[in-house]
Amino acid sequence: MKNLATAVSIFYYLLIRSSKLPIIIFLSVILFTSCKDQESYEQPELGIKTLQLLQTDGYEFKDLNKNDKLDKYEDWRLTTDERVADLLGQMTLEEKAGFMLISTINMGGASGGGFGGNTNVTSDLSEEDNINETNFFTRQPLPVPTLSVSGTTKGILERNLRHFILRANTNASTIAEWANNVQAVAESSRLGIPVLITSNPRNHITIDNSPGLSLGQTGFSKWPGELGLAAMRDFDLTREFAEIAAKEWVAVGIRKGYMYMADLATEPRWGRTEGTFGEDADLTANMIREVVLGFQGEKLGPKSVALTTKHFPGGGPQKDGQDAHFDWGKDQEYPGNMLDYHLKPFKAAIEAGTSAIMPYYAVPVNTEYDEVGFAFNKRIITDLLRGELGFQGIINSDTGPIFMMPWGVENLSISERYQKAIDAGVDLFSGVADPTFLLETVKEGLVSEERINESVARLLKEKFELGIFENPYVDVELAGQVVGNTDFQKRADLALRKSIVLLRNDDKILPLKPKTKVYFEKYMVSRGSDNTHIVIVPESNSWDVEFVDAPEKADLVVLWLIPGSGGLFGSAGAEIHNELSKNNIDIDYVNRIKTQHPTVVVINFSNPWVISEIDNGNLNTVLATFGTTTDAVLDVISGQFNPIGKMPFSIPASNEAVLNNLPDVPGSGEAEGYAVFDFNDGISY
Repeated sequence: MKNLATAVSIFYYLLIRSSKLPIIIFLSVILFTSCKDQESYEQPELGIKTLQLLQTDGYEFKDLNKNDKLDKYEDWRLTTDERVADLLGQMTLEEKAGFMLISTINMGGASGGGFGGNTNVTSDLSEEDNINETNFFTRQPLPVPTLSVSGTTKGILERNLRHFILRANTNASTIAEWANNVQAVAESSRLGIPVLITSNPRNHITIDNSPGLSLGQTGFSKWPGELGLAAMRDFDLTREFAEIAAKEWVAVGIRKGYMYMADLATEPRWGRTEGTFGEDADLTANMIREVVLGFQGEKLGPKSVALTTKHFPGGGPQKDGQDAHFDWGKDQEYPGNMLDYHLKPFKAAIEAGTSAIMPYYAVPVNTEYDEVGFAFNKRIITDLLRGELGFQGIINSDTGPIFMMPWGVENLSISERYQKAIDAGVDLFSGVADPTFLLETVKEGLVSEERINESVARLLKEKFELGIFENPYVDVELAGQVVGNTDFQKRADLALRKSIVLLRNDDKILPLKPKTKVYFEKYMVSRGSDNTHIVIVPESNSWDVEFVDAPEKADLVVLWLIPGSGGLFGSAGAEIHNELSKNNIDIDYVNRIKTQHPTVVVINFSNPWVISEIDNGNLNTVLATFGTTTDAVLDVISGQFNPIGKMPFSIPASNEAVLNNLPDVPGSGEAEGYAVFDFNDGISY
């Protein structure tokens, strides 16, 4: 600082005493040079367990590779590109191959598991475990498990894995403590490269909680399902949701999300509709923009959760509503020639800076593109996504295209599938815990190490930008205070109410009149069990109505119907139906109640259910929910909250309308008479 002070003093002295421009310019150069030499940095917080800290130029750095000197990749003052290049040069081929895989990680006895029939995530898999397993998605034997899982220590230290998917569901403090233990193992490795822990959504009330889709109820703040967020039409609150959720995730050490779905719900039978933001490309684009900016910020940093937007180029147009997880549902078609319409939300995600994009398993049929799964489709990934749309981030495959869902390339060897996917543009392979086959692909000369370096560089860049090289550890006690706290849940509670849509109020029986005797029944289905009728009599009553325990005692009946199809992974390829009677709703019971009592019917639309079986002339009061709470429903029907929600998709008028729909065309674009309720419908009191 002495040189800088001297330069400044001389500069101002001569500036006052002389008016000669050359002297001023000369001294300005000296001042600039002095300032540059004395450039200061803000010391970041460094998190370590066993490492030594290095002292250089008055700053501290982590000695990640334990060589007692400061390497460029350890120097947080350098640019990300400089650090990536240095670390990449120190990594072995084996380390690079492991770095390109992401698999489910074991978390002891916590709930949660893998896809399909293999839900054992409690132990390491040996090589012997990798034979004679059944592929849940094709019902055919394959030489690998349905979901490749690696134990923590073996995965990190032997297989060089640094990306993991956490599917377990437990309390925040336990997740935080576990995450710290995982990072401590990574810290002890040769280069000390930290782990990036990824998760599917954890903040939504959903019906289909199949692994890979959602985790159901967690300790995190509870918000509407994605369709419900879209129904709010409140983009500011959507951004706030994402910012709050990001704080919770960062607090427990989860720094990446396999979310959100930019897919459009244009095929009403598709089993993943619940995870979308609806049928409309513009609405979905706005929602995707807000969630990306909310979770990531304007750019990735120590407070960010990096997102993987999925499933490019849009998984909605599935033939007959079947899903591409299965060989019988792999075809994706565009009879309405609306592929460009499905790209709009992905363009918004790219503009917002999404860190990664995930292609789907599906095979495009009757288009200009090759009829191979999108993970193998070079014209889709390299030409369209990277070329035309300009995406420069990470391409993350969906779980299992190499071993389980190799649609269109079934006849290729494992090495040839890796070759084709990498050539197409994939950087990170999901659902694989053993790098052996990928290493063999490189050693056979099918993929160059230079191409491997491209992918590893993208993956390293994300980690550096997230700040986990400096500090991957979290405060366990603080995590318990942050996750699901009262202030966060208050904002979520507002969203739960805003997400409810009033579709009909023909008899004006809503809002409820004071002292009304109400029989409230929630009619839901739990997977693997019989229909469940739950009579709701709240312990605390703030709605100025009287709750009764039988319909005959009531002035008014509220039936909250929760249709369920059995879940995405309950599919066996049979024809999919949207009628309520085919989705575990006793329509005779509903119709009988409606005939005998003034009735409010509330329907949870996890799909665009066909309601014609109960809409027979006396369905005069109808509300739609998309994952919310009993209290939120009561606040709306009692008038304590005036409904403002709008439908995120159209409701088909009949099963015939469903059968005749064009799978790539939104309900709002279908032929006249298609819908009984249109996209954007919704009234208030």
